[in-house]
Amino acid sequence: MNPGTFLTPDGCRFCVWAPDRSRCELVLVGPAEGIYPMEKDSAGYWTVTIPGVQPGWLYRYRLDGREEFPDPASRCQPQGVHGPSQVVDDSFPWTDRSWRGLALSDYVLYELHVGTFTPEGTFAAILPRLPELRELGIRALEIMPVAQFPGRRNWGYDGVYPFAVQVSYGGIHGLKTLVNGCHEAGLAVVLDVVYNHFGPEGNYLARFGPYFTDSYRTPWGPAVNFDGAGSDEVRRFFLENARSWFFEFHVDALRLDAVHAIHDESAFPFLEELALRTQDWERELGRPLVLFAETDRNDPRLVRPRPGGLGLPAQWCDDFHHALHALLTGEKHAYYVDFGGIADLAKAFSQGYVLDGRFSSYRRRRHGAPPDGIRRHQLVVFAQNHDQVGNRARGDRLSVLVDFPSQKLAAAALLLSGFLPLLFMGEEYGERRPFPYFVDHENPELLEAVRKGRQREFAAFHDVAGTEIPDPAAEATFASAVLQWEYRHDGSHGVLWELHRELLLLRRRFPILQPRESIEVAAAADEPSGLLRFRRRSPEAEAEVFFNFSSGPRPVAIETDRPPAGKLFDSEEPRWLGTGAVAPGRLEPGSVLILAPRSAVLYIRE
Repeated sequence: MNPGTFLTPDGCRFCVWAPDRSRCELVLVGPAEGIYPMEKDSAGYWTVTIPGVQPGWLYRYRLDGREEFPDPASRCQPQGVHGPSQVVDDSFPWTDRSWRGLALSDYVLYELHVGTFTPEGTFAAILPRLPELRELGIRALEIMPVAQFPGRRNWGYDGVYPFAVQVSYGGIHGLKTLVNGCHEAGLAVVLDVVYNHFGPEGNYLARFGPYFTDSYRTPWGPAVNFDGAGSDEVRRFFLENARSWFFEFHVDALRLDAVHAIHDESAFPFLEELALRTQDWERELGRPLVLFAETDRNDPRLVRPRPGGLGLPAQWCDDFHHALHALLTGEKHAYYVDFGGIADLAKAFSQGYVLDGRFSSYRRRRHGAPPDGIRRHQLVVFAQNHDQVGNRARGDRLSVLVDFPSQKLAAAALLLSGFLPLLFMGEEYGERRPFPYFVDHENPELLEAVRKGRQREFAAFHDVAGTEIPDPAAEATFASAVLQWEYRHDGSHGVLWELHRELLLLRRRFPILQPRESIEVAAAADEPSGLLRFRRRSPEAEAEVFFNFSSGPRPVAIETDRPPAGKLFDSEEPRWLGTGAVAPGRLEPGSVLILAPRSAVLYIRE
C-alpha cells in the first residue's frame, strides 16, 4: 500500500495511513460531491477505489466521522495548505531519454530559489536561463525546496506536503518541464528535500498517525518519528517520497536538509536505509543517483561506506565557508569565532574539516572528527549559500561585505579547491541584492511569532544594535531578493562572471584541478604575510595556487623552488580589473613571484 491517489482502469484509488483511527471516509468536494467509506488493512492503511474520478477533482479525508483534512500524501494543493487536495495525472511527455546522468565528481552546483531567481518566480521562467548557466560551467541545478508551503513567499523549508509541488511555482507539470529542460541542456537536477521537520502551518500529519515523536526536538518543532512506535510506515512515507523524485520526476540527486536533525537511534538508521535504497534505484534506472547530506556536525560516518558508516555519497562542508568568510570579512561573531586565521583555511583546503575534534569556542566543547577516508568529491564547499547569506540580519551577500579583489579571491579559492563547488544564484556576477528570510503565513499570530523569533535569533547571533531587520512577512522583503539578472554582464559584474567561467573552464580542461582520488594535496600558510600555497600533484601533473589574503598595502615576494610551470590564471591581470599582471608567466627554480594583496595565481606543470 502506497499513500496517495492512483488513477487505474477501474477508477481512482485513494489510500491514506491512519492506523489509530476507527473510521475514515473519502469526501469528494468537486466537481462531483460524495462521501465514501474506506476499508482498513492490518497496517493501518485505508483505501477505496471510486470509478469516474478524473484529474482535477478535489477531495479530503474525514476521520472518525468528525474532522476533515487534506491528504498527507497530496500531489497538489490548488487552494493552499488548508484547502482540499487534488487528483492529478502524473503522465508527462519526457524527451530526456539520452540523458545518462552525471558522475558525482563532475558536479558543479548552482543553488537557486525558484521564487526569486526570476521576476516571474516560476519553473518556466528558469528555462531560458539554462543555456547561459551551462556556458558558465554549471553542471547541476540545485533547487531549494518546492514542497507545498503556506502562501506564495517562502524559502521552502516550511513545506507541509512532501509529495506536492508548490502551485505558484508551476506545480508538478512545471517541475517536470524544468527537469526535462535541464537534461536537454546537459544539466543535472538536485532537489532540496526536508525530512527532518514540517512547517508550522497546514501540518495535519499528526491527526492521521504517529508521524512525530516527543523523544526528540528540532529547532523548528517536533521531530519526525524515525525510530519509535509506528515508525516503519513513517519511514516508508519518506522512502516513497525520495523514490518519486527519482522515478517520476527524473531528478538526479537529493540534498537532504539538516540531517543532524533527523533523530534516529535505531540499529538500522533511516539515512542508511535511504542510501541502500538509492543504490537499488540507481541500478534499476541505469543512471547515477546522488544523496547530498547537509550537516554541521563534521561527522565522517555519514559518507563512510557500510559497515561502519551510513554510506551516503557526499555531504556539505560548512568549515570551508566559515574559514574563507572569516578571513575575508574579519567577522568573529557566533561560529566565526572559531575561524579567522590563514592556517584554518589551509586546513580546509587540505581536508575540508577545520574542526576535526578540536575545541570549539562557539560550542564550548570539542567538535567534529578527523575526516579519515573522505574523498574530495564527497565534500561540497561554497563561499555563499542560502543559509550563510539569508541567516544574516539583513541577508547581505559577500559582494556588499568585501571589495572586488576579495570577491575574485573567493571565486578562485572556491573553484580551485578541488572539492565539489557550489555557487549561490547571483554569486557568479556579484549580485548586490540581499537574500533575506521571508514567509507568507496566513495566521497573523504565527507571523508575529516569526518576527519576534528572528529578532531573538539575531540578538543572540549577531551584533545588530541599530540594525533594522527586514520584516519577513512583508512582500517588499521578498521583492528585495529578486535577482538583477540583467546586470550580469555590465562593468565589474561582467568581469566577475567571465572570471568564474574561466576558472570553471580550467577546472574542466585540467584533470589536476578536479576531485580525483589519485591526486595528492598539500596546503601551507604563512600567517604574518597572508600567504597561502595550495599544491595538487598526480603522476602526470602538478598544480599550485598562490593566494595572498593580506589586505595590503604591500605585495608579497616568494622565491620558488619548484620545477618549471606555466601560469594559467592571475587575478591581477587587466582583464580581471587587476593592477597588472605582476606574476611571471612561467616559474623556474629560483624565480621570484610577486603577489599583490588579495590576489591569486595558478601555475600548472604537465
